[in-house]
Amino acid sequence: MNFETALPLLKAGKKIVRSGWEGGEDYIKLFNQIFDSSGNQIEVTPYFLIKVKGEGFSMFSPTPCDVLAEDWVLVE
Repeated sequence: MNFETALPLLKAGKKIVRSGWEGGEDYIKLFNQIFDSSGNQIEVTPYFLIKVKGEGFSMFSPTPCDVLAEDWVLVE
């Protein structure tokens, strides 16, 4: 699927990844809140995180190639 189709899935809390990535990328997910150590919700500007095998989470900003790609897939 293309990014235009994948974006509503991200907004609905789903995870996606590009099948063309042949590295350790597990998925990308959209976040719009975080919680402090007391469990209080903190509102934040929405942001993407990418889960990478063996490295945990990192910030993710799609490149023009990512936005134009047709190989996005839903991760269950």
